[in-house]
Amino acid sequence: QVQLVESGGGLVQPGGSLRLSCAASGFTFDLTPIYWYRQAPGMEREMVAKISRAGADSYARSVKGRFTISRDNAKNTVSLEMNKLTVEDTAVYYCNAYVQLKDYWGQGTQVTVSS
Repeated sequence: QVQLVESGGGLVQPGGSLRLSCAASGFTFDLTPIYWYRQAPGMEREMVAKISRAGADSYARSVKGRFTISRDNAKNTVSLEMNKLTVEDTAVYYCNAYVQLKDYWGQGTQVTVSS
């Protein structure tokens, strides 16, 4: 079955960096676009970054220039490198894939930016 497992979250000071990873299984990974979303307390879930099956990336305006998404099709993983973090980046981050007409989500990883 489809599985997405996020890792790499944690507590970081403003201005710091974190690298999130998403390990995927159960579907044809290299043919599937992968997304990172985040949800802050009391807020709706928002798309942060997307990477196409060809490796083309796109970002939310709020993170463009600070976050970088990448994929390793040999390892079935997608990473999100996050730099210059601010308190507004505090959220649970989720990996997402749309497979055979269904949305799949990981369990999420908490990112807290605080001094």
